[in-house]
Amino acid sequence: MRLKRSSIVLIALIISACGGEASLPTINPQPQRPAPQTQPPINADQPAPQPEPTAAAEQPAPAPQPMATQAPLDAAGAPLPDVQQFPTQVPQPGAAYPNEQDQEIFDSMYFQNYGTNPFVRTETDSLSTFAMDIDSASYSLMRSSINQGLLPPADSVRVEEYLNAFDYEYPQPEDGDFAIYSEVAPSPFGGPNYELVQIGIQARTIEEADRKPAALTFVIDTSGSMAQGGRLEMVKNALIYLAGQLEPDDSLAIVAFNDGMRVVLNPTSGANQMDIITAINSLEPAGSTNAEAGLYKGFELAWQAFKPKGINRILLCSDGVANSGMTEPSQLLATFQQYLDAGVQLSTYGVGMGNYNDILLEQLADKGDGNYAYFDSADEAQRLFGEQLTGSLQTIGREAKIQVNFDPNVVKRYRLIGYENRAVADSDFRNDSVDGGEVGTGHSVTALYEIKRHPEAQGPIAQVNIRYVSMDTNAPVEESLNISTAQIHSSFDRASPRMHLATSVAEYAELLRHSRWNNGTDILDVLDLAEEAALDLPNNQSVVEFVNLLRRAEQMHQ
Repeated sequence: MRLKRSSIVLIALIISACGGEASLPTINPQPQRPAPQTQPPINADQPAPQPEPTAAAEQPAPAPQPMATQAPLDAAGAPLPDVQQFPTQVPQPGAAYPNEQDQEIFDSMYFQNYGTNPFVRTETDSLSTFAMDIDSASYSLMRSSINQGLLPPADSVRVEEYLNAFDYEYPQPEDGDFAIYSEVAPSPFGGPNYELVQIGIQARTIEEADRKPAALTFVIDTSGSMAQGGRLEMVKNALIYLAGQLEPDDSLAIVAFNDGMRVVLNPTSGANQMDIITAINSLEPAGSTNAEAGLYKGFELAWQAFKPKGINRILLCSDGVANSGMTEPSQLLATFQQYLDAGVQLSTYGVGMGNYNDILLEQLADKGDGNYAYFDSADEAQRLFGEQLTGSLQTIGREAKIQVNFDPNVVKRYRLIGYENRAVADSDFRNDSVDGGEVGTGHSVTALYEIKRHPEAQGPIAQVNIRYVSMDTNAPVEESLNISTAQIHSSFDRASPRMHLATSVAEYAELLRHSRWNNGTDILDVLDLAEEAALDLPNNQSVVEFVNLLRRAEQMHQ
């Protein structure tokens, strides 16, 4: 059956390229499903209110003001280490750019600086709480920058998204939804008497054949900026690839937006490949960017196709440069809160360099209970919309949080590396109304802490607690794991390849974002460690790619 659908995809592409036409299907109205009683009902038979289109030149919205970087405090009162300046915009000598505009690639890219976590005295605050995060867009943006001969802007670096871009091959849960993994070793970068604690959370895997039916609604930016660098063509190719993965009980709808919006494809069965591909090939870039108009219609179609026991996901594909209609993330999502409360999730996919608003896309996915990814190549698009389709769409646990309780008798101070934008108040760990993370099937979450123990202290280091709401039972679940000094490796060399990999990834991110905690680390130190990990993980192609990126970054640093 899959081969037949793939053949149809190929035939449809040939017909489309030759000018053939296929009529879009007429969708019978779906029965209206009541919204939660605590919210006003949503009428799927009535069009959602549409914003007035406004004439606007293709100029990006004003950049939000970045937050001031949090000044870290050394809990021991020691002088702060010097910050090693790692340049962020160094073109390769003689680098060739397709056009002059590409030389100013970062001029219209907007990022938020969320600061850097400080060291915390354990006797003052022994709890560290944050939302699970599986986004990887920050890492993909870095890769795209390096491949174009530039190091990424420091404000674009979110360490947790670098860490979570890799598969650490954690063991699968023996039972339940999640398994917790931990490892402790002396820190190779933190100076004497500092240790690293790696925490890994692994979600159970659901096979593609066993995933729930999906109602997918793509909201696609077709503004003029999407013509740059073939952005829209990349999105179209990704959608065509995804179409070949759909089953007959899945549905796909497409809304395009620029100055206003238009419905390109009403909710259509995955069996109707020709209709889906013809609709995809009709997308053309023009006009300004009214994301609000596209999302209005997208949520309406998502509700029309809503599957009570399935996956209901809106996937926004854009360069994020909303310059018409409402453009503030929290205001946008407040408009659609009743849909989100009813079970529709919003994921965002960024594309393109220059004229790119990372802030908008990251915040929409964060508050929309979805994930945020970025693709800069056909291979990455295939990975996101094909190989990882089930994991990206089928959520195992929602409002997922991690709370680490350090023992003040053993640990003198600690620092969480990254997750600044995912911090949760300690008192809200068991408050399921407070936004956490959403983790899909087969996904893993990785966090690193740098700790310093009291001299010669032995015993419990910390207890790791996770809490999430099960998608199967809609009930909260908690699991825990204890970490002890008995686990500490005698040297970092004895740590596992996965810890070598995670440490090199995190330290590279710390260098790129100019963290004062890198203690004078050189990129060659990071490269050496990553090369060791690559030798020990020979079948992990993403690690090989990471080593090559480090080598190019090191050349730029010279």
